[in-house]
Amino acid sequence: MPVPAPLTPEDVRLAVRAVVVHAAEEWPNGPLCRNDGAAYPCRLHRWGRRVLENHGLNQRQIEALIRHGNPFVHVPFPFVLTGAAPVRADRPIPSSLRGQAGRGAAPGVRPAIRPGGPGRPVAPAATTPRWPRAS
Repeated sequence: MPVPAPLTPEDVRLAVRAVVVHAAEEWPNGPLCRNDGAAYPCRLHRWGRRVLENHGLNQRQIEALIRHGNPFVHVPFPFVLTGAAPVRADRPIPSSLRGQAGRGAAPGVRPAIRPGGPGRPVAPAATTPRWPRAS
């Protein structure tokens, strides 16, 4: 099967599913495809590996996907070595988040609304459940 020239997220999802579902299974006469019993690697497994390699994953990452065993695991699109799409530079970091490197706030995440400030009122802490009594 040919590898699609411009890869789409759907191609990558299908490739992950192909390499996981068509992984090797040991038999007395050698490894066979887990899904259809063909000689390993079968055509779909080879196609999935080629697509993932064209997407930017290396052999170690593809083997980790296979060991993980979930055919629906998410692989970021577009894939970069850090694992996620690059942060857009056209959106500046809000001043409320600058200087909070040790606080665990990621760039682009809204700061938490604190009680007592402007905005929606905060409900009082419930001390007892509010369900109706059985009578």
